[in-house]
Amino acid sequence: MRGERPEPPMSLPKRRWSKNSSSSSSSSASYNADPVATLSAQRVSDAIDEDIRKEAATRQGERCREVKVLLLGQAEAGKSTLQKQLQLYHASHTLDAERPSWRIVVYANLVKAVRTILDELEYEFAQAHEEYPYMPPSSYYPIDLHSAAAQNEIHALRRTLLPLISLEGELAHALSDGIAFVGRRTAFGAGFGPRIGGRLIGTRPLGALREAPGAVVATNRAAQLLGMSVRVIEALWRHRLVQALLSARKLRLEESGTFFLDAAYRIAQPDYVPTIDDVLHVRLPTLGVIEHAMDVRTVSGTFRWRIYDVGGVRSQRAAWASYFDDGASSSFGPSSANTSPVNALIFLAPISTFDQFLEEDPLTNRLSDSVQLLVSITTNVLLKSAQLILLLNKTDVLRRKLEAGIQIRDYITSYGNRPNNFATAAEYFRSHFLSAHKRKEIWKRPLFVHFTSMLDVHATQVIIASVEDRIMRRHIVQCGLM
Repeated sequence: MRGERPEPPMSLPKRRWSKNSSSSSSSSASYNADPVATLSAQRVSDAIDEDIRKEAATRQGERCREVKVLLLGQAEAGKSTLQKQLQLYHASHTLDAERPSWRIVVYANLVKAVRTILDELEYEFAQAHEEYPYMPPSSYYPIDLHSAAAQNEIHALRRTLLPLISLEGELAHALSDGIAFVGRRTAFGAGFGPRIGGRLIGTRPLGALREAPGAVVATNRAAQLLGMSVRVIEALWRHRLVQALLSARKLRLEESGTFFLDAAYRIAQPDYVPTIDDVLHVRLPTLGVIEHAMDVRTVSGTFRWRIYDVGGVRSQRAAWASYFDDGASSSFGPSSANTSPVNALIFLAPISTFDQFLEEDPLTNRLSDSVQLLVSITTNVLLKSAQLILLLNKTDVLRRKLEAGIQIRDYITSYGNRPNNFATAAEYFRSHFLSAHKRKEIWKRPLFVHFTSMLDVHATQVIIASVEDRIMRRHIVQCGLM
């Protein structure tokens, strides 16, 4: 009709439906939904929701089948040795298969020990001459470092051992064929990432490392030179000046160095293959974080344990927090498939270090540093859900020091006049750690303490079983698997 305005297409108050309306089909789709289509869409939505629920349940199940354990402590606390003990406990065949591959590392440890002795002797010769250049040394210096005969003997030994000492760099170069990165993953039997002489050492699988051309050449050269010079090494190790420096505590060797020097003749044999004891004694500083994986079988099924061996040198500690913080608690970088938190924190504190100081800070007592480090870690909010286990390690070394007459009160004044024996000292150190933890622990978690010597296989295996049982019981209860 003339003058009639067309109706707005979406005018809701004037909804009118006509068979002749050109917009009827499109409008009906807006206001009369097809029941079949609606039901189909609902089914799709329900299916998506169900898939999401199943995926979440699967992820939760995977998380419950995974246990994350963090190994922490200062450098040389025994963390890597504990990892090897765990490997020995759960997969001894893999550690046994790796033994030939550790030969080059044993050689490197032995060569380093020899070089350390010679360097210390040169230093002491220079110091003695500088401090007492004119007086009879026996009157002023407890060790006869002025003796021309003794100096000539040491210099002759050094000249003979020079080719072997010069091999240290070649061994380090061969072992550094792969570069270890923070957050690197390994499985038992897969590889290792040590450092020697301040250099980072490889991440290649042990078998591949053994067969690498550089490693083969370096290993063969070391074996040959050790065979030729083993008697000279033994003469140096038994020399009266070396033993006097050891007794006067002016020469400090790593425990691995002392062990391998005592075994020099055995190691120098052409058919030498490292024993399990040798592998446990090897000194391989950890740089960054190394992940090891193993399967632990229980009555509730098999669980995948992820063990993180964290380097303990002071310069690395600032980077630890980045591994704890990954959205949830800690997933340790891209290697982990989920963001499940750390289940347990195993802290190793070597209580034999009461008379030692940090290399990075010569004014800081190592035992005191361990206490402060434990407190700083256990008060980290990112680890508040982790079970806390303290291993007071190197009890064997503590016993030897006390039996040698080293007085604890000379280094820890608060020890006072307590008896200088192992039982009293061990209890004092245990109480000291527990008191420090109790003062600072805001989440009221218990701290489970064990005395350990990581080089004692049987005793360590018993403790491993106890610690694992404690961790698994809590984890199974939390996951509702009981």
